[in-house]
Amino acid sequence: MSSPSSTQGAPLASDKRETFSSRKLFILSAIGSAVGLGNIWRFPYVAYENGGGAFLIPYLVAILCAGIPLLFLDYAVGHRYRGSAPLSYRRANRKAEVLGWWQVLICFIIAIYYAAIIAWAAMYCWFSITKAWDKNPDGAGGFFMNDFLKVQDEVTVGFDFVGPVLIPMFAVWLIAIVIMVAGVNKGISRANAIFMPLLIVMFLILVVQSVFLPGAIDGLNTFFTPNFEALKDPSVWAAAFGHIFFSLSVAFGIMVTYSSYMKRKSDLTGSGYVVAFANSSFELLAGIGVFAALGFMAYNANSSVDEVAVSGIGLAFIAFPTIVSQAPLGSVIGVLFFGSLVFAGLTSLISILEVIVAAFQDKLGWRRAPATLSVTIPVALISLALFPTTTGLFLLDTMDAFVNQFGILACALVIVIVLGAGLGMLPKLAKHLNRHSSIKVGTGWKVLVGGVGPAALGYMLINEIQTKMAEQYSGYPAWFNGVFGWGMAGALIVGAVILSLIPWSKKSKLNDPEFHQHKKNVEAEEIPEPAGKEY
Repeated sequence: MSSPSSTQGAPLASDKRETFSSRKLFILSAIGSAVGLGNIWRFPYVAYENGGGAFLIPYLVAILCAGIPLLFLDYAVGHRYRGSAPLSYRRANRKAEVLGWWQVLICFIIAIYYAAIIAWAAMYCWFSITKAWDKNPDGAGGFFMNDFLKVQDEVTVGFDFVGPVLIPMFAVWLIAIVIMVAGVNKGISRANAIFMPLLIVMFLILVVQSVFLPGAIDGLNTFFTPNFEALKDPSVWAAAFGHIFFSLSVAFGIMVTYSSYMKRKSDLTGSGYVVAFANSSFELLAGIGVFAALGFMAYNANSSVDEVAVSGIGLAFIAFPTIVSQAPLGSVIGVLFFGSLVFAGLTSLISILEVIVAAFQDKLGWRRAPATLSVTIPVALISLALFPTTTGLFLLDTMDAFVNQFGILACALVIVIVLGAGLGMLPKLAKHLNRHSSIKVGTGWKVLVGGVGPAALGYMLINEIQTKMAEQYSGYPAWFNGVFGWGMAGALIVGAVILSLIPWSKKSKLNDPEFHQHKKNVEAEEIPEPAGKEY
């Protein structure tokens, strides 16, 4: 029996770190995080705009040379150091803790506006049945901006709430908080085990229905016809790498956190390949479904697919409602499409929230329920105060653009430089990946993470800085972009530094005996880098 002093400040047995009960549930949860709104409404247009079928070449290169290697990096950090993003980086090196808090704050920004888009999609499931936008003389666009969001003319911050957005947003947050309180196995795993199969089945039905619409073949030809001249343009390759970083949830802290819940003897690289290619398969499926529907829309309007092809919010809430109004069984298409957005959004939202909850749970040593409620309720209240308003769209648009480019990209660049060149950790992490993985990594992986990754990230970041500084984003006022764009991106770094300076609680997981035993087991089992087959 331990003496009282030996257990002082140590986590209780009931606070033992949760793990995914099976590799299948980890993979399902990781895919749920990766497959989000961007897979459905962003990838098809990015591919079409950057060479059509030819874009699959840089896309595949980006997956193999950057996406999967950096995914493995996240897995190695989280699984080896068994903690949230701040705790894992702190255990790797005391000075690296700030990187984890940077990721936590990035997830905070994304969470507060992501819930709004899920709420929009939920409302549009109902609107698809009633085809509510048909009553607006300006069509789906006028309905979305004026009747539904009631967007005001002046770009500012206001607190005129919009009931049809506020109520479903409240419901989204309630569902998310209930899932998060339940924990990793009873909450996150079960939610993904329900939502992901539903998402896949719904989207498969949607794709099958879309490809049989009149004009669908023209849409598919537009999507897949290769423009090999586009491959000479560096921006096309940058677009492929940029999309992969966001698509695989790399540098969000999500995969670091999720991999910390994997059992000690886990196939890290094998799981990574499954997640990466499942995510890409869904994106290709989305491209087929979306462009088949756009082909029908062009056919009905007697125009070309080029004229109706749009991305993001315009695709989801303006183009697709028009398709719903015109297509046979259009209401079914609408419910399937917007229902898919809801499920894809929810699985991503809970993974984003888990990064935040796990970080504070680890640092403060709180139990799951108090930590979850103390974190998610304030996040939800901020979200509900800012986005279901007549000015919410302006905030969402600006914060999304800047947190992606100057949050995620910048953070990813700093992480690969710090872990690679700064701390020289890649050899140690490669050995950890090789302990039980079915596919070994070696020199090639280290070159890709330490060389190709920083080069691609640096190029994209510099290009984005030049673009954003050349003109005001979306034509918004300079003060608005300055506060909610550049200011927000800078505040993430300042906030991360402040959070990293707060002392760890005596009840925190920093000195968890369970981790120290894990560390001894890891060091005892590490094997030399393989001389044979490797990444």
